[in-house]
Amino acid sequence: MSAMEQNSHTAIQAKIFDFALLELIYSKRDFFKPHWTLESWAKFLIWLTLNCGLSGDKESLEFFADSLGSSLTKRMRRVFFERKIEDLLLHLMADPSEQMVVIMPLTKGVVLQDSVVLQALDIVGLSDRVVLDRSSWGKHDSLIAIPWNPLDRDS
Repeated sequence: MSAMEQNSHTAIQAKIFDFALLELIYSKRDFFKPHWTLESWAKFLIWLTLNCGLSGDKESLEFFADSLGSSLTKRMRRVFFERKIEDLLLHLMADPSEQMVVIMPLTKGVVLQDSVVLQALDIVGLSDRVVLDRSSWGKHDSLIAIPWNPLDRDS
């Protein structure tokens, strides 16, 4: 096998792994409640650990986390806490460890309307978890940053 074929095989394997991992996150993230919390993220990681044949004890969980590495864990977490709302042409990022929920258009040059943002928050189940008072929203070019509700903060 030539070096080019080996690199192509490795690249294809990496793409298949990436695709499968993303699909796994997309298909399972809504099973772990309460949604949009660090608790749901922890439950997802525990579920993955158990499905990889490890036990749920502290040592196994730490071993699993170390095995993933920080780069893969960060990417998985980002995907876990983001949504693309195709019908509204919005991209939403709502990691509860961040100070703000960020909403931006999927296409350039679109100005976000508050009513559409409120609709998106309702669709993904964040309306009760963020500050809906629009005067507290940060508007920066084509994105809106919305603070988490301080009474419901999961950090």
